[in-house]
Amino acid sequence: MKKLLFSILLVTTFNAQAQEVIYHVFQRSFFDSNGDGHGDLKGMEQKLDYLQDLGVTSVLLTPLYYSDFYHNYFAIDFEKIDPEYGTMDEYLSLVKEIHKRKMKIYQDVEMQYVTHDHVWYKESLNNPQSKYSKYVYYLDSLNQKPFFFYNVPEFTIYNGSKHKIAVVNMNNPDVRQYTFETLNFWLDPNKDGRFDDGVDGFRFDHMMDDLDNFNKVSNLFKTFWTPVVKDLKKTNPQIKIIAEQANWFSLGREYFKNAEVDRVFAFYLSWAIEQFNKKELTKAADSTLTKNPEGKEQIVFIENHDTRRIASVKGMTTEKLKVAATLNLLLGGVPLIYYGQELGMKGVQRKGTTDGNDISVREAFEWYAKADGPGMAFWYKNSGVWWDSTNVKSDDRISLEEQKNDPRSLFNHYKKMIALNKSSDALAHGRYQVVENNQDDFFSFIRYTESETVLVVVSLSILPERVMIGIGKEKAYQSAASLLNKEVRKLDNNNLTLELPPHGIQVFKLNK
Repeated sequence: MKKLLFSILLVTTFNAQAQEVIYHVFQRSFFDSNGDGHGDLKGMEQKLDYLQDLGVTSVLLTPLYYSDFYHNYFAIDFEKIDPEYGTMDEYLSLVKEIHKRKMKIYQDVEMQYVTHDHVWYKESLNNPQSKYSKYVYYLDSLNQKPFFFYNVPEFTIYNGSKHKIAVVNMNNPDVRQYTFETLNFWLDPNKDGRFDDGVDGFRFDHMMDDLDNFNKVSNLFKTFWTPVVKDLKKTNPQIKIIAEQANWFSLGREYFKNAEVDRVFAFYLSWAIEQFNKKELTKAADSTLTKNPEGKEQIVFIENHDTRRIASVKGMTTEKLKVAATLNLLLGGVPLIYYGQELGMKGVQRKGTTDGNDISVREAFEWYAKADGPGMAFWYKNSGVWWDSTNVKSDDRISLEEQKNDPRSLFNHYKKMIALNKSSDALAHGRYQVVENNQDDFFSFIRYTESETVLVVVSLSILPERVMIGIGKEKAYQSAASLLNKEVRKLDNNNLTLELPPHGIQVFKLNK
């Protein structure tokens, strides 16, 4: 079951050369500051040092608004922060602290649906005279038949309670105005025009032109999304709008063209990275990274709150996870890391209709070698089979405490790749181009600007192998200096030969 998030964008005055690296947090599971088991806003603020040490520059939170659902999609009240997360003062403190650190904060938004406890639903049901009569989409003139989310009249959530989810009539101009006013508040809460207390943009979850493809709430790019985006950018022209295309098989370019968004998610590339297949990687990277309109960007990721943890993919090893991390962070676009990905946290969704089946990919961040400790956000403790078979285990090498001081750990590889990305203009902002090599299980590409070219080579093989890479003839290069160690290699007619261990990685700066 797809959810929409109310995510938070951390923005400040970035160095023009800095690369943005987004950290996507399921904050209920991140860090609990007050001992009630729920990750919260104060806990997020207390862990900003950790995020800066990792090297990320931006934070994307899951929805904050009040909802019966643990993931906070499907609102009871769009204007109220879930009290389990904290207060408005604690939220503003988090935003300002993020901005003081020259970071950005994004807020994820889903306003296409409401639950049966929302005032729009309660006051309009069986009451066509209600001022909210046209806010909810009804299938009859007496408001007796709400149009339910995917035509399902009732959903069971992880604690066993039942909830109705109704479709919002987004073609109603009053709904569009309400959406704009609600989101506009988060851009500048005190309306002083400074934006130090405001988000730096929004992630629009489950964004569609024809909502859920039922041909009932349609033409939304023109009548809803584009007007809302344009009005929001009048308040702050610097914000970024990210669309999560509802059709994950789409490359998302229709959102650039028809809905005025700045970024979409690179789903096709994510799946290709997981396969460790040169042919699929080559096709996906080319179609994803080389054909976007100027100023538009792809969010490059390998996990999110709706997908399996990549560490749980069959046959995955730490060395393969390092290859995936390298591609995630160096291929191009705007890299995004899902919390715990940097530790190799595991999880796969269960089958079934309750939203508890997604808890396995949204578990408590593993701060300690032992499975428990101060701040562990076990809000789902003893709540079902997802707890009985939890992936959070003691002494399994999947924790920050176990990995932080190990230079060979996955965590430290992520730190290294993020730092590398941010240290190179070509890796941060350069164009992508595949380069040929003579092996079926090596993938090689360059990132380049006018003044810098960086070559990235990864082995997809379980064996050590020797590979010859042809850089091409557009520019002549004399040597390749490794950005990972002190190795310097001479090129022969723009050809580079090297040997890598199984799932080895090398990154070179090419010198003329």
